Amino acid sequence: MNKEVLLSELQFKAVRSSGAGGQNVNKVASKVVLNFEVDKSLGLSESERSLLKEKLASKLTQDYVLILSCDEDRSQVKNKKIVVKRFFSILEKGLHKSKVRKETKIPKAVKEKRLHAKKVMSVLKQNRRNPKL
Repeated sequence: MNKEVLLSELQFKAVRSSGAGGQNVNKVASKVVLNFEVDKSLGLSESERSLLKEKLASKLTQDYVLILSCDEDRSQVKNKKIVVKRFFSILEKGLHKSKVRKETKIPKAVKEKRLHAKKVMSVLKQNRRNPKL
């Protein structure tokens, strides 16, 4: 993953924010929308692209475009920084490969302890029975 190349591939669009904010909302385009085409990215290897398509399937469009938006701040520059940071964190999570779980063997001592406990309980229950006459 080459961050400089990825940054150059990002497409930004400034849009008017929705919601409360008074007259400032009506005249300032502070919301930032980020578009990233996973399929056409040169900053990712082929294996990274396929991994992202698989792991981020719910966040991608049918054309494999990742769309993120941010309108948390009144400043367009701050929103752009926030959305870029969010983009890279999503990419890192998508490219993270979890370790393969290795099954551990049950130690011999643990098995013997369990069998011994079963025998003790069995003897206890046998002693509770009525004697046969």
